[in-house]
Amino acid sequence: MTITAAMVKELRETTGAGMMDAKKALTENNGDMEAAQDWLRTKGLAKAAKKSGRVAAEGLVGVAVDGTKGVAVEINSETDFVAKNAEFQSMVASITNVALGVSDVDALNAAQLNGSPVSTVLTDAIAKIGENMTLRRMATVEGDSVAAYVHNAATEGMGKIGVLVALKGTDSGIGKQIAMHIAATNPASLSQADLDPALIEREKSVLTEQARESGKPEAVIEKMIEGRMKKFFEEVTLLGQKFVMDPDKTVAEVASDAGVEVLAFIRMEVGEGIEKKEEDFAAEVAKLQG
Repeated sequence: MTITAAMVKELRETTGAGMMDAKKALTENNGDMEAAQDWLRTKGLAKAAKKSGRVAAEGLVGVAVDGTKGVAVEINSETDFVAKNAEFQSMVASITNVALGVSDVDALNAAQLNGSPVSTVLTDAIAKIGENMTLRRMATVEGDSVAAYVHNAATEGMGKIGVLVALKGTDSGIGKQIAMHIAATNPASLSQADLDPALIEREKSVLTEQARESGKPEAVIEKMIEGRMKKFFEEVTLLGQKFVMDPDKTVAEVASDAGVEVLAFIRMEVGEGIEKKEEDFAAEVAKLQG
C-alpha cells in the first residue's frame, strides 16, 4: 500500500511521533492507522511524544575537546533527579563526543550514535526514563589550543555550567584559569566590538538619563557618559574585565603575559532562557480533591 504524506501527517498529529517514526509505523502496518498507533505505543514512541510538551529546564551541559576544537552541548531533562542518572550522563557524554564531528544541532540530531540517529537515541531514552528530554543547543570554538572547565560537575566533562576557551598560542595553563573566570563572571562578549549593539544603546540611554538628572552642562554630561560607558565595557566584556585571580590586571593583560591571545569563548549554562513553570502544589492537590 502507498503511504501518503497526508497519512503520515494524520498519524503524527494523533500520536505526536516524529515523521520518520510515523512513516515506518504505517509501512509496517500496511497503512492501518489504528494498528500504526498501537505499533508506536508498543515501541514507546507515542508515549515519548506525549511528554514532549512538558518543560525540560534541568539537565546537563557536556563539554569535549579534541585537539584544536572544543564543543559544548546542552541536553535538558524535566528534573535534576534524571540529570544525576548514570544512564542519562552516559548518553550526554556520547552525544557530546559525536558533536565534535558536526557543525550544528540539526546535523547532530541526524548523526549516528551506536547505529541510530541521535534524535532516535534521545526518543528511546525519553520512553525508557519517562521524562521529556531535549537536545537544546550546541556551540563550538577552535584555536591553537582549547581549554575546558565545568562548574558544579556531575561527573567528568559535564555539569550545570560548561566553559570553553579558544586560544592563539600555546596554553601553559592560563586557559583553564580564564575559563573559571568566565564561569564566575558570565561576560556578555569577548570584546567591545563583539557586544550586541542593542545592549550598548540600552545602557547608553539609561546612563544618559541618569547624567541629565544631575543638571550639569551638556559638555560635562557627555564626559560623564563617556566615562560610565568605558566602565560598562570593562565590566561586561571578557577582555576588559578584571581577572578574578589577579584583580590588578585585565583578562587581556593576563593572557598577554602568558603569551596567548583569547580568540573566542563559550559559556553554556543549563536552562538559560527557558521559562520554568512554577508548580502550585497546594492548588494541584485541591484540584484533585475537587
